[in-house]
Amino acid sequence: MSLAAPALYEQVAERLRSRIYAHELAPGAWVDEQAIAAEYGISRTPLREALKVLAAEGLVTLKPRRGCYVTELSEQDLDEIFPVMALLEGRCAQEATAKAGAEDISRLEAIHAELERHAAAGDADRFFETNQRFHGALQELAGNRWLRQLIDETRKFIKLTRRDSLNREGRLRQSLAEHRAILAAIAHRRPDEAARLMHDHIQSGRAALARLQAAG
Repeated sequence: MSLAAPALYEQVAERLRSRIYAHELAPGAWVDEQAIAAEYGISRTPLREALKVLAAEGLVTLKPRRGCYVTELSEQDLDEIFPVMALLEGRCAQEATAKAGAEDISRLEAIHAELERHAAAGDADRFFETNQRFHGALQELAGNRWLRQLIDETRKFIKLTRRDSLNREGRLRQSLAEHRAILAAIAHRRPDEAARLMHDHIQSGRAALARLQAAG
């Protein structure tokens, strides 16, 4: 029995989700329903259904008589989300380290080598993408589906934050140094150290965002 194709509104939701994560639709931006419907060649009905899906996920906010806006996290939101993410990612690193074999470590080293190259080239966008793969590989290695679900759910909101913090002077090198330390702890089979370093790495990302915000 063949699987049915995704409903139109689901396809639209996925497209919009990708645009939000890429910041083509920036945090706080008004979603021009008429323009998007025309761009996609669809009626407003599937678009509005798609926006309801994204609203349920917390990615957009529907305001009566004012329309739809991409969710923008407040400083308090960020202060509350990042410590939670740090705990989750730290636990993930701990479990991954406890299970890591030689082949697993080689795979992590290969991803980290890409981080080194992108950092040397000053390519923050590719560094960001490769960083996501590194964290994803740790989740896969940890093999804890509940932990992965919670991390994925939390990361949806962190992805709404401004990625250009990596372009601030010194942040790319700092992030790379933190990754080197995490990888070393994993390679030397030190689960508790890997957990602590990953926790601090996530919190360091929050500090970088705070400096970016202060700089305006």
